[in-house]
Amino acid sequence: MSDSRVPLPASLATTFCGLGFASPIVLLSGCVGFGEEYTRIEGFSNRDCGAVVLKGTTGSARLGNPAHRVYETPMGMLNAIGLQNPGAVRVVDSILPTLDFTETRFIANVSGSTIDEYVEVVRRFDDSPIDAMEINISCPNVKEGGVQFGNYPDMSGRVVAACRAATAKPLITKLSPNQTDIRESARACIEAGSDALAVINTVMGMAIDVKTRRPVIGNIQGGLSGPAIKPIALLKVHQVYEVARRHGVPIIGQGGISNATDALEFIVAGASAVGIGTALFYDPHVCAKINAGIAAYLTEHGFANVSELVGTLDATRRG
Repeated sequence: MSDSRVPLPASLATTFCGLGFASPIVLLSGCVGFGEEYTRIEGFSNRDCGAVVLKGTTGSARLGNPAHRVYETPMGMLNAIGLQNPGAVRVVDSILPTLDFTETRFIANVSGSTIDEYVEVVRRFDDSPIDAMEINISCPNVKEGGVQFGNYPDMSGRVVAACRAATAKPLITKLSPNQTDIRESARACIEAGSDALAVINTVMGMAIDVKTRRPVIGNIQGGLSGPAIKPIALLKVHQVYEVARRHGVPIIGQGGISNATDALEFIVAGASAVGIGTALFYDPHVCAKINAGIAAYLTEHGFANVSELVGTLDATRRG
């Protein structure tokens, strides 16, 4: 079936890690499965975004965490899926061939419990049509690996350096907010060879059922996403931007974005692209609305393209 939708405005087009994006919007890992999660919804199209980050993939198949895995909170959502996935071989051999790479860019999300596992997955994706890879060193709902790697800059750098040696494809490192100084982690990852940064992953949290006095989430803790974490994510993008700018490294700003104004705030703070995740669960058509809002803002304020708006925050103002 042909796509009769109107092409996105040229002002939204941007270049990220040498890759042309039709829009600054990136669909975040875990929210759209392996690119097909929303294709059954009438009116949804991957053409409304610049890139799709596929579900976290490990060396071997994982069943994930015990139930409950998802819990709605005021202005957000807790999740502890536990990286359930069929393993890198299945993803590369059986899933990637089903994706339409003419619609958008596809980015693999690489996860692991050991550095060797990260390298194994990177090598699998290196020999595939995938456009780039996101290194997930900050998963908050896996007991081993991820969260420990992401909370220590030296360890983060070691993971990135090992992955860098295994591929020439662009590497995007997803940074954890659950650490003392995210700027130091950003520096370590950039110096180890990361081409871009994704800021931030979810914030660790929990929920308790007072009737049973037991944790709601089977893993006890999970990652909090949604509008509740937006102010945290926005600050982290602002903090990381100065480090990233000095090295010429772009940022995907993410965390609680649910409308065009949210997205614009992240771009002004220093994000070259913006990640949409939890908002898709309650509005699968949110990307088209955000694109329209960004394009209208650029026209109104005299910006020829979205790149001109990146990092234009006037930090001398206080309101």
